[in-house]
Amino acid sequence: MKKTLIAALVMSSVSFAYADDSAIKLDSKEQRLGYSIGTMFGSRMSQDFSELDMKTFMAGFQDSFAGKEGQMSMEEVTQTIQAYQQEQMEKAQLEEEKASEEAKATSAAWLKEKETEDGVMKTESGLLYKVITEGTGEKPAVTDTVKVDYEGSLSDGTVFDSSYQRGEAITFPLNGVIPGWTEGLQLMPVGSKYELYIPSDLAYGPGGTGPIPAYAALKFVVELRSIEKAEETEATK
Repeated sequence: MKKTLIAALVMSSVSFAYADDSAIKLDSKEQRLGYSIGTMFGSRMSQDFSELDMKTFMAGFQDSFAGKEGQMSMEEVTQTIQAYQQEQMEKAQLEEEKASEEAKATSAAWLKEKETEDGVMKTESGLLYKVITEGTGEKPAVTDTVKVDYEGSLSDGTVFDSSYQRGEAITFPLNGVIPGWTEGLQLMPVGSKYELYIPSDLAYGPGGTGPIPAYAALKFVVELRSIEKAEETEATK
């Protein structure tokens, strides 16, 4: 049974690649099954082995399936596959490094442009912020819990999260979020609305998270609604 399915799979792949479509018969259950498995297998092979030579693949399969002595030893086969996998890993690493450098450059250019805009200020850490509305309340300490409304977006304007869209402010301990938020919120009196422009090293860095890619600088519009002081939190326990 196993050999029959494998044979159908491979033969269907070859037919799919080389045969005239008009010569393929899909009348019987076996023919339709063979074509279906071949289609699935061919799709996977095109993703994992885009440079695969189908003729030599078939030759190797047929020799092995028939129990013939192959044109390559098993040691050579193993070495060839391992060399290919290593090559693909190195290629993927280079592509990832290139993408990372491009992301860093894009974020740096965006932050540099923001820094020149009217009203934008910069802290020692590299955090940029702009006061939209200055509140008159108290500023939070790092140990406090705050309630805020916010909208977060990428440098290209793509919004990835928004309490405004959900219609509900969020509450969180100020020392439990990204450094850019921890620092930025401490600048804000209650009732304030700021824009924060956060470098990636004060956000999610090389790992990114969810819809946020690696090395992404972020923009947040933040409104500080209220503060729950650390001592008040302890008193309610």
